[in-house]
Amino acid sequence: MSERRRFHNDTRGIEGLPVRLVIALVVGVASLSVMMNMISGISGLAVAELDVQPEPEVATPGEHTVEVAVVDPDGQRVSDATVIARGGSARLDGVETATTDADGVATMELSTALGPNQRDGTVEFDIKPPAGDDYADRRGNTALLIVSE
Repeated sequence: MSERRRFHNDTRGIEGLPVRLVIALVVGVASLSVMMNMISGISGLAVAELDVQPEPEVATPGEHTVEVAVVDPDGQRVSDATVIARGGSARLDGVETATTDADGVATMELSTALGPNQRDGTVEFDIKPPAGDDYADRRGNTALLIVSE
């Protein structure tokens, strides 16, 4: 009787498979390491998010002189940034703007008010970062809290 070849007894089909898998794995790991190196080089293009530190942080309705410091994520003050104050849940007579000095502080004269039966509210601040620096203001900033007496 002739010997029949059966597929499950034929082992020739997998002879080169492990070598190909090893080569594919090595090439894949090398490509991944090159891509990760490129991505880590991009981190130098990142921007720093700015925030404000109003002083005082809490005030009553009325006329107030508020000093607003603009700070980077490390707490360092930023000069030449424009600070914009807008009424949040508290009312503000218009929109006020000021530019930070060499110490990173902007002085603003704010006239705040609360609505009838309103116990508290906020004045919101936006920042226009200085031109040519790697700063951004995408997230919400610290607000000035206005509390009725």
